[in-house]
Amino acid sequence: MKLVRHLANLGYGSRRQVTAMLHDGRVTRADGTPLYPEDPVGHDEIRIDDQPLDPPSGLVLMLHKPVGYTCSTRDTGRLIYELLPSRFAARKPMLSTVGRLDRETSGLLLLTDDGQLLHRIISPKSHLPKVYEAELAADLQGHEAGLFASGTLVLETETTPLAPAGLEVLAPRRVRLTVTEGRYHQVRRMFAAAGNHVITLHRQKIGGLELGNLPAGQWRVLQASEPAEIFGSSC
Repeated sequence: MKLVRHLANLGYGSRRQVTAMLHDGRVTRADGTPLYPEDPVGHDEIRIDDQPLDPPSGLVLMLHKPVGYTCSTRDTGRLIYELLPSRFAARKPMLSTVGRLDRETSGLLLLTDDGQLLHRIISPKSHLPKVYEAELAADLQGHEAGLFASGTLVLETETTPLAPAGLEVLAPRRVRLTVTEGRYHQVRRMFAAAGNHVITLHRQKIGGLELGNLPAGQWRVLQASEPAEIFGSSC
């Protein structure tokens, strides 16, 4: 791919803007040698203002989504894309969220421009476990673990029972829940069906990939080997 198009696809500007950057000497090789539009050069050798380029197509990001942000490019209010460099929104292919977390849910959110990876993660056929911690409005009554594990719970307005889910009690009003589906507001609706209400909800893990100690509002690029951790031995 030609240099100007490559940099434009990474979101560094329009083709005209990238051409101007080249003209101004802002695009160089790693050794500082200026680059020109027709120069053959590998991605890893390119620098803009002495900084390495963002990863090429196939980028996967982990974001610690804070409460109050929406997983959208169009909704009103605070959007998760505001937490990323503005050029990420201009990448081609587009950098999309892998599924969603609602505005009041925090935790692990993945973004990628790899369409095949995105669909593999969100596909119901993958049965990937997703682990959440929730704080509840009232004490547990004791029937919740059996109800969630039964595979018979039908949420309001639906007709298909939920797949079995695992519940670990951490405190009378604090739990860890593992689900393998991604239905609309699923965890909140499960506890509503059990006669309770979720106060806070936080996703810790998708498949074998954990959020770890990444601070709220921060993001990092996954290393090449990390997406395989999502699928474990099935990858």
